[in-house]
Amino acid sequence: MQKINTLNTKSQTEAVGQNTQPYFLSKNIVIYNEDFLKIKKIPISSVDLIVTSPPYNVDIHYNSHNDNLSYNNYLEFTTKWLKKCLEITKNDGRLCLNIPLDKNKGGQQSVYADVTHIAKEVGWRYHSTIIWNEGNISRRTAWGSFKSASAPYVIAPVETIVILYKKYWKKTSGSKISDISKEEFMEWTNGVWTFSGESKKRVGHPAPFPIELPRRCIKLFSFVNDTVLDPFVGSGTTLLAANSLNRKGIGVDIDKEYCNLAIKRLRKEAKIHQASLL
Repeated sequence: MQKINTLNTKSQTEAVGQNTQPYFLSKNIVIYNEDFLKIKKIPISSVDLIVTSPPYNVDIHYNSHNDNLSYNNYLEFTTKWLKKCLEITKNDGRLCLNIPLDKNKGGQQSVYADVTHIAKEVGWRYHSTIIWNEGNISRRTAWGSFKSASAPYVIAPVETIVILYKKYWKKTSGSKISDISKEEFMEWTNGVWTFSGESKKRVGHPAPFPIELPRRCIKLFSFVNDTVLDPFVGSGTTLLAANSLNRKGIGVDIDKEYCNLAIKRLRKEAKIHQASLL
């Protein structure tokens, strides 16, 4: 459930857009402190796999991003970043998109259905959906009419991981080396994944997802040495998973503090001491 900053003020966008160098660079990992919609450093048709969780628009308190947009504005932004992702993905590239099934904060909305529809409208092709059974019902903030049929709220304690691809589902580019075990393949091709969420306090980010999520997506949907992108890198969990699995990782975040958090985790948890901050 890792989500980070996206929309910002005009001055912030212009300042970030002027940054043309990586904010962090190592052998396999690069981070850009830029607006993903404006970044030009990622070549067209160069990414093998995108694993990300965009803002959910449920009023999470990020440093810069307004996570309480009108729903129409939220969907408009979703259209823009999904188009950008499609542009920089290879023809046999994939997108693993972690989004909620629905939400009731600020009004009931069918987020999964709406975002999936938009993805197909901009050119992504649908493959399947994984249900992530996070099992966290403690985050419920409203019951509607409690113990009454008047107006109850029904909230499923699950999230979804939508699996999309650009043009061809069969992957023919890359090393063609898979590192997934028989047991992992058998378990993970079952479309219900059960594992716990991540602690905000432990990671230091308002909406992190656990490393198990990108780890499974990367091993199941990419080859060794492939390029994995997270356009909303946040605390850097996708990059940690990519690095540990011998993939190249690219992360983009408009917020410098979150870039610094991702770098801190890479240095501490992945022992990337040779990386340089530019």
